[in-house]
Amino acid sequence: MMTHDIVVVGGGPAGMAAAVAAFDAGCRDVVILDREPQLGGILRQCIHNGFGLHKLGTELTGPEYAAVYAKKVEERGIRTYLETTVTRVTEDKVVTAQNREGLLKIQAKAVILSMGCRERSRGALNISGTRPAGVYSAGTAQKLMNCEGFMPGKKVVILGSGDIGLIMARRMTLEGAKVEAVCELMPYSGGLKRNIVQCLQDFGIPLYLSTTVAKIHGEKRLEGVTIAQVDENRQIMESTARYIPCDTLLLSVGLIPENELSREAGVPLSPITSGPLVDENRQTQIPGIFACGNVAQVHDLVDYVSDEAELAGAGAAAYAAGKTATAEALQTVPGNGVRYVLPQFVHRGQDVSLFMRVTEPLGKVRFTVKSGQTVLATAVRPQVAPGEMERINLKSQALDMAVAPITVSLEVVE
Repeated sequence: MMTHDIVVVGGGPAGMAAAVAAFDAGCRDVVILDREPQLGGILRQCIHNGFGLHKLGTELTGPEYAAVYAKKVEERGIRTYLETTVTRVTEDKVVTAQNREGLLKIQAKAVILSMGCRERSRGALNISGTRPAGVYSAGTAQKLMNCEGFMPGKKVVILGSGDIGLIMARRMTLEGAKVEAVCELMPYSGGLKRNIVQCLQDFGIPLYLSTTVAKIHGEKRLEGVTIAQVDENRQIMESTARYIPCDTLLLSVGLIPENELSREAGVPLSPITSGPLVDENRQTQIPGIFACGNVAQVHDLVDYVSDEAELAGAGAAAYAAGKTATAEALQTVPGNGVRYVLPQFVHRGQDVSLFMRVTEPLGKVRFTVKSGQTVLATAVRPQVAPGEMERINLKSQALDMAVAPITVSLEVVE
């Protein structure tokens, strides 16, 4: 049994930023465990640009952004265990992992969970038809192309308009494939507006809303798909069905936070985000276990992941040093038009950033943060969409006035 002050599970952008922040907050005994041969996580396969504009003030590709934080980890001498798979985290902060050298057991003072998320697979969608080769999740196709150098196919249909699917529509087109259609079950896109413009509109790729893949055709290899519109209950309208020949179907139908370890450790999870319930320092309901990045909530921008991870790193360093919050936690709850609010609990005494997503696309809206009848903060946005995360800063002076659950709601502004 080894001992370390802080163990970070996952070496992606969240894990690296959390480890660096914990080190800079005074904790010198920090280790990172990651199952990949290199640090960087999902960023290693995201070779497109657009990373770092908010956090670093410059536009980088995914591997470049990862390299910035990998260098920070190396400069601080933070120990990393690569090609090491964590199999268990217990409530008393014992981390069990395996690698080529055998079994590792580490007793930690604090644990930071930053395992990221996985893609929802075809099995979760219940699409009828055969099971031919040529059906991939968008992230798998991205890794095949950008890391392994393989081209998945030449005639492509994409189901789902999440950011990975939109980016892969552009990537496949640039590599010579023909993207026949991007189909989205909902009446609005699930991706960032800039990705809809840069990845679809700029390349003339059609986006069909309220449309899904009704059937998959082909025996050994995918030969085509039948797409159809859906009604307001998301039921397929048979009269709108049409056949599209293709050899590749990419699924971009949502990300699921990778919380098997959290669940086994007994960490309470949110039914909305599928991530742990956390406070403003990203501490879960189990003292000493923290969560950040896509394991806590699915983010749009890696810059926000790094910001959140720094909160978790500093919080874990304070906990490992014996400094814990004693003030009563105030719960945050979503109100009208808001799907969820994170963190779910906040303490008085410091400024807090509240993250949230809306339930539907709207024009100009006003967010109101209230405690009982007391308005703590307001924010106006020219337009909002479920695919874009919103952030509202709450001052510590406002929190001092809070006495009841804090509600975040929105109203349309004419």
